[in-house]
Amino acid sequence: MLKLAELQERRSALITTMKTHEADGGEAFVAAESELHSVNGQIERAKAIETAERQERGSPIFGDPKLSTALRTDFSLVRALAMQAGLSGHDYGFEREVQPELAKRAGKAAEGVMAPLELFLEKRVLTSTLPAGGPGGHLVQTELNGELYFDRLRAAMKVQSLGARVLNGLVGNVDIPGLKTSSTVGWVAENAALTPSDPEYRKVSMTPKHAGAITEVSRNMLQQTSPDIETLIRADFAALLADAVDRAAISGTGTGAQPRGILSTAGIGTVAMGTNGAAMTIDTPIDVMGRIDIANAPATSRAFLTNSKVMVAAMKLKDSDGRPYGLQQVFQNQRVEFSNNVPGNLTKGTGTNLSALIYGNWDDLLIGYWSAFDLLVNPYEATAYAKGNVSIRAMLTCDVNVRYAESFAAATDILA
Repeated sequence: MLKLAELQERRSALITTMKTHEADGGEAFVAAESELHSVNGQIERAKAIETAERQERGSPIFGDPKLSTALRTDFSLVRALAMQAGLSGHDYGFEREVQPELAKRAGKAAEGVMAPLELFLEKRVLTSTLPAGGPGGHLVQTELNGELYFDRLRAAMKVQSLGARVLNGLVGNVDIPGLKTSSTVGWVAENAALTPSDPEYRKVSMTPKHAGAITEVSRNMLQQTSPDIETLIRADFAALLADAVDRAAISGTGTGAQPRGILSTAGIGTVAMGTNGAAMTIDTPIDVMGRIDIANAPATSRAFLTNSKVMVAAMKLKDSDGRPYGLQQVFQNQRVEFSNNVPGNLTKGTGTNLSALIYGNWDDLLIGYWSAFDLLVNPYEATAYAKGNVSIRAMLTCDVNVRYAESFAAATDILA
């Protein structure tokens, strides 16, 4: 099926043909006219599809559903790491078989072993391995109650659950074109000429940016077949991935290797609380909402996002009779989520430890992934080798951007 731009070019060519043969009205004119009716219908259908795609709420795209299901249920991160480390005692058939497909998705060969994003983006769990102060080898005990293992406290990932649009399997740099300024409409008197005007266009760009971590895992841990160990390793990497992407999407600076997040995006709506910041009031969420309403931002996936300090302040707001308003009334019955990845250490004037409140149409936040979660196992790293352990490096390539800055607004100086 031809793309919309190709169909529009074809329509222009047909109109030119009809003008050329208008005088004779021959077969060429009739044929062009007949095809024009067909092309017009195809253009309308293509426009309807594009509109539906723009309005569709974002979700991760993983290709073949059957393969994605198999990757979630059958792929073992422990077996993949042990395979890369050259350890015997496991059947690595499935993990080895899917490596070419994962490399194809990423558009490049793995430096070590690749693990599918399905493990990290769709299977969220609440446990993880510990750092050097408590290595994973300590978990291999005769009567270890692994099911009671407790994780460290973490901030939950929010931006994707709020409706951010996820672009997966990217290869090259990405430019997404869009309309910046429309043509001008004017009223004219009879027999008067319209003033010509040209639309202007812009683009949203995304380029690969890399995040990673290095950890050390005991040899015994990789040789174990306990599902608890599998869950611990997978969960920690998943939580680290979620935390890094969430923080970047919310407040990434856009400098150096870091993506640019919502709070660092020029052109978002702003609400100033005071010279040195100020306490939240019942009007604060309304003022923030108004910034994107004035800008005609779409309403496909609107919600508030802030941190727990602002949540507590909002719960304390009371009417003139001393009765709490409640979160639903404070946030105008809009969806509201809380995450401590939203900064609470901002400054303004002499004010410190100020918090942010974000409101926006989250479908206009783009998250692009260029790679699977790339794991490189190094059993010969000097420190790990001396202890019989292996060093594991995890890398992820992604970027974030917003389609319309006007779709987001924030107050960044709330004293809470």
